[in-house]
Order: sequence, then C-alpha cells, then structure tokens
Amino acid sequence: MAGITVKDVNAHEFVKAYAAYLKRTGKLEVPKWVDIVKTGTYKELAPYDPDWFYVHAANRDLSAAVARHVYLRKSVGVGALRKLHGGSVNRGSRPSHHVRASGSVQRKVLQALEKVNVLEQDNKGGRSISQDGRRDLDRIAMTLIEQDE
Repeated sequence: MAGITVKDVNAHEFVKAYAAYLKRTGKLEVPKWVDIVKTGTYKELAPYDPDWFYVHAANRDLSAAVARHVYLRKSVGVGALRKLHGGSVNRGSRPSHHVRASGSVQRKVLQALEKVNVLEQDNKGGRSISQDGRRDLDRIAMTLIEQDE
C-alpha cells in the first residue's frame, strides 16, 4: 500500500489517532499552565478535558490538528492558526462575531511540535512539515487504512 497519505483518510479519525500516538510516545512536552488557561478570549471557561493539549475541546486535537493543517499547506504561521481555531463570541443581545483564538497557545503548540521534529521553521516565514514529521503522519494514515480493511 504505497502512496497512502494524510489526505486519504478521514480527518477526524486521523486527528484522534495522531493525538493518541503523541500521548503514547510521551515526546510532546506539555506546558505546566494547561490546566488553568483558556484557549481564547471568546471562551468562558478553560477546557474540561485534562488532555486538551493533545485533544482540544470540540473534538479538535490541537497538536494533531496543527500537524495535519501544516501537512496540507506549504507554510503556516501563528496568525493562520488563530483564525482557524477561533470561534464566536457571545455578545449578549448583539449579533455574535468571529474572534481569533489565543496566539500564545498556538505558538506553544508549534514550538512543542518543533521540539519533536514534526515541524521546522520555513525560510519564508511560519512553519512547514519536516521530513520526519511527514513520514510519521503518513505512517499513522497507513495504519488507519489497514484497520479499516
């Protein structure tokens, strides 16, 4: 089964599988402040899940979602991830508006993925997927395809 990539599998299943892989390997360094931080100004509370750094609220694994997002694009910066993971702010009786997510959280996820050699700095700015990261993500996708058969 040569040629299986992240694009060939369901995004939700891939994110869950890659999050489990990151947690199981224990290489990804989780900051100490993850239990008290909100992921954006539009949120009222911090995430309930203690493993939200791996598995982000609303079934978005932040680390795995970021790795997949960078895999599918050439170069991604913190600003693009803030837009992607943002949400609607409750403004009372006024209409809701889209608000960007926390830049610090996005930056720390990118830095953590860089430390485990999944991402690397891009010459043009932002981060891109490394050769090792691409191989790991494709291997996870291959195992998902094999499980379905």
